[in-house]
Amino acid sequence: MKKWLTPLALVLLLVTAACGNNNGSGNTNTAAGTAAPSQAPEASASAAASAAPAASGTITYESQTGPVEVPANPQRIVALSFAPNVISLGGTLVGVDEWTGKNPLFTDKLKDIKVVSDESLEDIIELNPDLIIAGDYMKNLDKLSKIAPTVVYTWGKLDYLNQQIEIGKLLNKADQAQAWVDDFKSRAEAAGKDIKAKIGENATVSVFEYDAKSFYVFGSNWARGTEVLYQAMGLKMPEAVKKDALGPGYYTLSNETVPQYAGDYIVLSRPAGTDNAFLGTDTWKNIPAVKNGHVIEIETEASSYSDPITLDHLLKLFTDAFLAMK
Repeated sequence: MKKWLTPLALVLLLVTAACGNNNGSGNTNTAAGTAAPSQAPEASASAAASAAPAASGTITYESQTGPVEVPANPQRIVALSFAPNVISLGGTLVGVDEWTGKNPLFTDKLKDIKVVSDESLEDIIELNPDLIIAGDYMKNLDKLSKIAPTVVYTWGKLDYLNQQIEIGKLLNKADQAQAWVDDFKSRAEAAGKDIKAKIGENATVSVFEYDAKSFYVFGSNWARGTEVLYQAMGLKMPEAVKKDALGPGYYTLSNETVPQYAGDYIVLSRPAGTDNAFLGTDTWKNIPAVKNGHVIEIETEASSYSDPITLDHLLKLFTDAFLAMK
């Protein structure tokens, strides 16, 4: 098994590297859109080193970058990516990404869990992880792999169900992951049949989201419940959505084109604290689905993942809302 550097050694290594790379330029800019490191008070490296060790025993996980030896029962997981999938399997987290930390579905489950990023290496070291899960687009993957076994995934490389199965394999909980997948598919298929009996086999559904200036329409694999509606339930999308959003995952709309992409029913993803003036216009109000009261609103922050907890939440929400419509 690869020997991981101690937390104190890693701190010294990172400090030395930082000093060696400082040529007096004063350039501390980071890439736009990168989450800022957590500003929470830090524990000492010696305290991290004395934290309870992970359970003994390892397994070899066949990751997309090759075999990685990981704990058979990880006890201190830092999930920079796919944290909700870990939560759904009862994984023991000590660090999560910013977006999971802000998600209202996970607030109660993440009390006292530190928010970290791929750039807050000292924070991660002090958490003394025994497993790190990251995205392939993240920075410092080599440095992360020196802190603890690091498994990298490419978002979208696997569909949402197979991604859950892979996380199950990683956590040595493949049977649990597969059982949820089988059960979810059965429940969603049954709900889809009930909904189509209510709204019609050929009724179409569009999923919209907005920010202050723009509208977006989504295909079948960009969260916001799209996997539930189109893949699991088998509901239909309008031809314009199929043409422009199915391939890339989403499509940006000008306000005047929104009606062209509206189905018989609309799922509207509403981000907290954000308004778009278009929602108050006659153009929006005169869309048939809006006039007929066929709009289902969801919270953007609670629907931006495709993990079991989110999917089960949206499956119930959609089922209740569609079946209650007149």
